[in-house]
Amino acid sequence: MTTLFAYKLLDPAAFKEWKETGSYSGSPDDLRDGFIHLSTAEQTAETAAKYFSTVDPVVLAMVDLAAVRDILKWEPSRGGALFPHVYGPIAYKAVSGHSSLRIGSDGKHMFPQGF
Repeated sequence: MTTLFAYKLLDPAAFKEWKETGSYSGSPDDLRDGFIHLSTAEQTAETAAKYFSTVDPVVLAMVDLAAVRDILKWEPSRGGALFPHVYGPIAYKAVSGHSSLRIGSDGKHMFPQGF
């Protein structure tokens, strides 16, 4: 894959802990599955709608895939699409940027322009 970045959606408290501790080991769902779930830019809106529909705001963290390449696997998930899965903790230094997404009047998260 030539994708440079993938995205992790998380609640603000989890993002704050990631930033403060310098490492993220995953959500309860990630821990259950044995890897940290990420999404590509094209997959993120569906992930937000499916798993974070009531989280307002939700943090969208942009992860530099080069920083996790040794523990990254692209594996089939929803509908057979390949998703980036990280098999180990992600250092906060791998976060290239982040945004807070609010739920709009249509009930969906509002993503940054051009996303």
